[in-house]
Amino acid sequence: MGRTDFGAMNCSIARTLDVVGERWALLVLRESFFGTRRFEDFLQRLGIARNVLSDRLDRLVQAGIMRKERYQDRPERFEYRLTEKGIALNDVVLAIKAWGDRWTDSAGNPPTVVRHLDCGQTFEAVPVCSECGGRVHARNVRAEPGPGATADDVAGWEERLEAAAARRASR
Repeated sequence: MGRTDFGAMNCSIARTLDVVGERWALLVLRESFFGTRRFEDFLQRLGIARNVLSDRLDRLVQAGIMRKERYQDRPERFEYRLTEKGIALNDVVLAIKAWGDRWTDSAGNPPTVVRHLDCGQTFEAVPVCSECGGRVHARNVRAEPGPGATADDVAGWEERLEAAAARRASR
């Protein structure tokens, strides 16, 4: 069974998964956010197979999330550094961490905390509205077709809205 090409879907979530959804990719990014730069350090900290790590780093470089910088000529060795595109994934990693801290076996004792350097406090990442600053959660948002939606996408949204209205009416 072949790998599904999420990159061909007209969905930002699917296209993002196509880039960072492979096993180990987010853990490589986590380590990068923690300051890991060198192949051998990633290898040691993750306990990942050498060929898998090489593949993940290559894919992250190809996607423009990381860049390779030579730090030694003989033998040739590189550091892997986050690009602006990669740094923007920190919000995603922090959101996954917050979910894991709450819903996995950390029992209120997260294995790592994140400190906001501006105020010195540890914090939990929470999504807020870019317009009003209010907290955003599943019960106070609604997805709608955007400017990149196709006619099929819009028809799908209309079907979902009709089905939801029918469910509400049958209660």
